[in-house]
Amino acid sequence: MEALSIVRYLRISPKKLQQVVGHIKGLDVPEAVLFTKFLSKGSSVPIGKAITSAAANLRVKAEDLNLSDEDMYVKDIYVNKGPDLKRYRPRAYGRASLIRKRTSHLTVIVAQRENRE
Repeated sequence: MEALSIVRYLRISPKKLQQVVGHIKGLDVPEAVLFTKFLSKGSSVPIGKAITSAAANLRVKAEDLNLSDEDMYVKDIYVNKGPDLKRYRPRAYGRASLIRKRTSHLTVIVAQRENRE
């Protein structure tokens, strides 16, 4: 059984999120949350929240199984590009230059471990 959590329009660039996401895939849920808690990247905070939310979704979805965090793992986690916020900054000689403020969509899929030995 699996559950997912989607964070949309996150105001962090996908490149910065991707640096953390690559290390988390396949980890147990408590291990992944601990990893994001002690990582010194700003993007680790929303990733940790998304993992916690996906784990809570799985617990609610399979409440008759009494799952603990140790029985769950991050099956898949990926980042997609969201729309850019476009802003303009004045430059020399009366020109304007475009500033893109990137957004991203984060998807976390948490699944139950089948046989734990």
